[in-house]
Amino acid sequence: MSALFAMVHRDLLLVMRRKSEVLTALFFFVVVTSLFPLGIGADAALLRKIAPGVIWVAALLSTLLGLHRMFAADYADGALEQMALSSQPMVLLVAGKIIAHWIVCGLPLVILAPIIGIQFDLDLSSLYVLMGTLLLGTPVMSLLGSIGAALTLGVRGGSVLISLLILPLYIPVLIFGAGAVYANSVGLDSSGHFSLLGALLVLALAFVPWVSAAALKIAIE
Repeated sequence: MSALFAMVHRDLLLVMRRKSEVLTALFFFVVVTSLFPLGIGADAALLRKIAPGVIWVAALLSTLLGLHRMFAADYADGALEQMALSSQPMVLLVAGKIIAHWIVCGLPLVILAPIIGIQFDLDLSSLYVLMGTLLLGTPVMSLLGSIGAALTLGVRGGSVLISLLILPLYIPVLIFGAGAVYANSVGLDSSGHFSLLGALLVLALAFVPWVSAAALKIAIE
C-alpha cells in the first residue's frame, strides 16, 4: 500500500506545479452551470427541474477535460515504462493515479456542488443528495475514464477518442446521479439511485484498475 500512497502523493505534487490545468476544468464547470440560470431567467420551478441534468452533464464534461493527461506525461518522459518494470504491482500504481485524478478533478466538483445548486433554487435536502451522488459518481467516472486514457495513450487525437469511448460508459452514472436529485426534489425516494451508484462504484473498483493496467502494458509494448 505504500506504493499506492506514494503514487497519489507524487501525482498531487505534479498537479500543484500545473495548477492551470485544474483551474481550467473547475472554471469550465462553474461557467457552464452558471450560464443556464442566466439564460433561462428567474423561473424557479424550471430551474429546479433542469438542475440535476445540467449539473451532472457539466460535471461529466469537466471530468473528461483532464482524462487525456492521466498517463500522457508519464508516457512521454518514460516514467510509465519504469513503473511497469518496477517490483511494485502495476495495478496499485494505476489505482494511485486514478485516486489522484479524482482528488484533483472530482472532489472539487463535490465541494462546489452546493454553491451551484443554490443558483438553481435547490432546497437543502436536494443539495445533500446532489453532493452524495457526486461523491459516489465522480470516482466511477475517474475509474472508467482511466480505461479510455490507457487505450488511447500515444494515439494522435487521443482526447477525442477518449470522449467517443468513455461517454457511452458514463450514461448509467449520469442517469442514476441526476435521477436521484430529481426524485428527491419531487418528493420521491432516491435510495434506489444511491444503491445503483454504489454498485457501479464497487464494480468499477473491483475490475477497472486491472483493465487499465493491462491496457497500459499493451500501449507501452
